[in-house]
Amino acid sequence: MNSKTSKFFKEAIAAHLASTAGKSTKTATTWEYWNALALSINQTLALDWERTRERYREGRQQHYFSAEFLVGRSMLNNLVNLGVYEEAKAALEEYGQNIDDILEEEHDAALGNGGLGRLAACFLDSSATLDYPVTGYGILYRYGLFRQEFQDGFQREFPDSWMEEGYPFVVPKRDDRVRIHYNDLDVYAVPYDMPITGYGTKNVNTLRLWRPEPYEEFDFNLFNSQRFDDSVRERNRVEDICRVLYPNDSTYDGKVLRVRQQYFFVSASLQNIFKEYCNRHGNDMSHFSEEHCIQMNDTHPVIAIPELMRILMSEHACTFEQAFDIAKSCFAYTNHTILTEAMEQWDIGIFQFLMPEILKLIYRIDDRFRSDMAQRGLHGDLINYLAPIGNGKVRMAWIACYMAYSINGVAALHTEILKSDTLKDWYKIFPEKFNNKTNGVTPRRWLRVCNPELSKFLTERLGSEEWITDMQKLSQLAPLADDPSVLKEIMAIKKEKKRQCAAYIADRLGIEVSENAIFDVQIKRLHEYKRQLLNAFYILDLYFRIKDNPRLDVPPRVCIFAAKAAPGYARAKAIIKFINEIARVINQDPVTAGRLKVVFLPNYNVSQAMHLFPAADISEQISTAGKEASGTGNMKFMMNGALTLGTMDGANVEIVDAVGEENAYIFGVRSEDMAATRAYYNPQWQYENIPGLKRVLDTLVNNFFDDGGTSMFKDLYDSLLRGSSWEPADVYYVLGDFDHYRKVRDQMAEDYLDQNAWARKSFINIINSGRFSSDRTIEDYAGDVWHIEAEKI
Repeated sequence: MNSKTSKFFKEAIAAHLASTAGKSTKTATTWEYWNALALSINQTLALDWERTRERYREGRQQHYFSAEFLVGRSMLNNLVNLGVYEEAKAALEEYGQNIDDILEEEHDAALGNGGLGRLAACFLDSSATLDYPVTGYGILYRYGLFRQEFQDGFQREFPDSWMEEGYPFVVPKRDDRVRIHYNDLDVYAVPYDMPITGYGTKNVNTLRLWRPEPYEEFDFNLFNSQRFDDSVRERNRVEDICRVLYPNDSTYDGKVLRVRQQYFFVSASLQNIFKEYCNRHGNDMSHFSEEHCIQMNDTHPVIAIPELMRILMSEHACTFEQAFDIAKSCFAYTNHTILTEAMEQWDIGIFQFLMPEILKLIYRIDDRFRSDMAQRGLHGDLINYLAPIGNGKVRMAWIACYMAYSINGVAALHTEILKSDTLKDWYKIFPEKFNNKTNGVTPRRWLRVCNPELSKFLTERLGSEEWITDMQKLSQLAPLADDPSVLKEIMAIKKEKKRQCAAYIADRLGIEVSENAIFDVQIKRLHEYKRQLLNAFYILDLYFRIKDNPRLDVPPRVCIFAAKAAPGYARAKAIIKFINEIARVINQDPVTAGRLKVVFLPNYNVSQAMHLFPAADISEQISTAGKEASGTGNMKFMMNGALTLGTMDGANVEIVDAVGEENAYIFGVRSEDMAATRAYYNPQWQYENIPGLKRVLDTLVNNFFDDGGTSMFKDLYDSLLRGSSWEPADVYYVLGDFDHYRKVRDQMAEDYLDQNAWARKSFINIINSGRFSSDRTIEDYAGDVWHIEAEKI
């Protein structure tokens, strides 16, 4: 420990308490200590942060546009990355403060929702650690997605007021504010910068988050006329832009707000990029694409393409052809899904209402596309299908595919599905654009920070901490896979993390779980294709089997869920209610006491995940084959020694390739066989012939469970057995995979009883997780797509 650094923290904390809270170290609250420590951290990195920005301006930069960044809490991550955790801890102890209590005061930054946002956060961490000139751009949401609570088992949504008390890790830069023009409204975009610290480097990268402010504060005359609501109406409209992440777009007004949000942050970000470029080159745009590339994280930022062209043409006197060529050499596009709903299409009327100038440019891009494709000899029907505008819609994914110089999937299987199915026509036209960049996760947060016990073990066995920035070094531990002392220690660490997680669950929910049970965990966004319902059916079937034979010998297990459903996604919310009903019945039944327990943790976020990933024995990755692009939770589980129970979908394929099928539990129809299987699939046969399945499904309609009179369980039942006019029955093959899933999951539980064999499988997963570090992913992007070099200060 550095005593000089510890002294700095002690003095800085006292000074910040006095200046911001007017308190002494004896009277300050825990939250005030957290705030003072956050300001002290900012103080330590401020000069390096500025030096990093200055260095990056000198060369080629990469700009990462994303609608969400699920960064979680920043304080502990910053302390670890800066190498000052022990010094800060010692300084706080001198004031009688426990650093763990201080850390718990921080709210999770509500800037993201699921894997897409968490991936973006991991990428920023790796970019900073590797000294790459990468800046993130997004929106400073006031309430994020929502704070989830359960009331009688139903999901209820509330504002996630994460920064009402202030948040020192976002620093306003009012001098860089820009004006955003809509046809019906003008707003200011004010940047708030979040420092992104790298591990073992002085480089500090930036996440720039935009917050809207009204162009006119309020109408004084209306206020004086006692029309108080009217006087602030524009302010409220402006604040709607950043109020929540992904506002419900089931209505037309919701769709308008979505597009307004997307244009807001990409226009502000591009104006910022052009400002810095012009400071170096004046109005000469000939070097722009040499110095800047923009990665679009899915389709949400695609409106940046016509906006960049608008800026070039209206503000820098470029012709359409010049702007078109520059745009085509600047943008790269990451596709995150094969689901049609995520291939954004917006009504032309929305663009006409909000941004008619942008719509005119999209029409010109559309004209250019049709001309280009006609020259290539494409059939008229295909041209109409792929055109940026069609059927009264602006097709964001198609604009990206046409204009981006790179199109990448996020797992090997996903990329192959894009090329052979989802984007097959684009692949035939532009095969050179397509490439794979398998996702990764940062080992700093998801191993070093959230599992210090395992991290210490790995460091001791390797003899250094080099693995933290080079995860491939863990493979050097392979000869220890049969060392009894190593396997014993692996299981001891896992048991301690389960004990900690059990304490967390008891504190949050009042439910007691045993660290001796199997921790079987599924934590991810709630969607039908992720098949939380399949998991629930298995649990209910197991419950019935125990009830049929109370002496049935089953290893004790705790089935843990955490997931949010989109506010407008009724069927996903029905699945949440169903799982909570299962939990209510099982957890109250003395017959299953000590053998089976179900826990559904509300308000899933990064901080909660940091308790769950290290404690898990089983990683439920059970999506319908061919539907999951990659997944990143599977990688976090793997790093912490959980075994994958899943389909050959997304990055599961590559995990199995890394560890071998003997060190994972794989079931279900493969993606390459799904189309043929669906051709003859009849879920009614499964229902009638698979033992136990009818009894499970009938609970949806026989009043075994209570859905509060909503008929939501009946809708689930019908979706599985009858389908509808717009989709076949059991579209996600839940019943089709059930029997195989049950057999494999039962086998998994039996295998767990051989603790040495289980520990060996766990150890092999840990030491082979290096290829799933986001450092590797960023190296691939930097070399293959962004063409940037490390710029170490």
